[in-house]
Amino acid sequence: MAVIRGTKPTRSVLIALKKRMKVAKTGHSLLKMKRDGLMIEFFEVLNKAKTVRKELVDSLLKAEQRLNMAKATEGTVAINSVAYSLQKEPTIQLESRNIMGVVVPKIAAESVQKKMYERGYGIIGTSAAIDEAADAYEKLLDKVILAAEVETAMIRLVEDIDSTKRRVNALEFKVIPEIKDTIKFIAMALEEMERDNVVKLKMLKGKSERKAAVEEAKKEALKAAEAAAKASA
Repeated sequence: MAVIRGTKPTRSVLIALKKRMKVAKTGHSLLKMKRDGLMIEFFEVLNKAKTVRKELVDSLLKAEQRLNMAKATEGTVAINSVAYSLQKEPTIQLESRNIMGVVVPKIAAESVQKKMYERGYGIIGTSAAIDEAADAYEKLLDKVILAAEVETAMIRLVEDIDSTKRRVNALEFKVIPEIKDTIKFIAMALEEMERDNVVKLKMLKGKSERKAAVEEAKKEALKAAEAAAKASA
């Protein structure tokens, strides 16, 4: 029996423990619901993460192919010159959203994919191969941002699922059993005390009755002696 240390077997403690048991059971039920909900969300995000990862790899391979084609067509110097002509970097906005009490990031980027005239290099002096490479890398950056959002959400969910599981297990296998055993211990102790009190009351009652009988016998003897004295007189 795992009894909470230092617990006094009194009725007030018993009442307090019963209230604590009710709160613990309610908390355990709510945490199990949260854990199950987080697991559902996690598998949904996991499936999305698998899809995004595959799309990211495909976009990377396609971007590298387009870049190699552009290098073969225009040369490395021309590619570097076009790369340095970038005038405006993408703006990243980091927000957050709530999934079953877990705050996960929401990443958005403005102006990642641009039109040809917005890229900063001259359209006339470059070939379609450079345009295709730039377009492929812009799409790749979109996939990188989406992958960062999805995989960070997945990591946060895993951390909170693990934390919630530990709390559920602590309540289920330690806190609730200890409270239950302590309630049982106090109830048994109070019953034992009640039995002791009954025995003591019976002993006191018997002693009182014997004392009353002795007093009554003395009175009867005194009456008999007085009656005998009167009769002899």
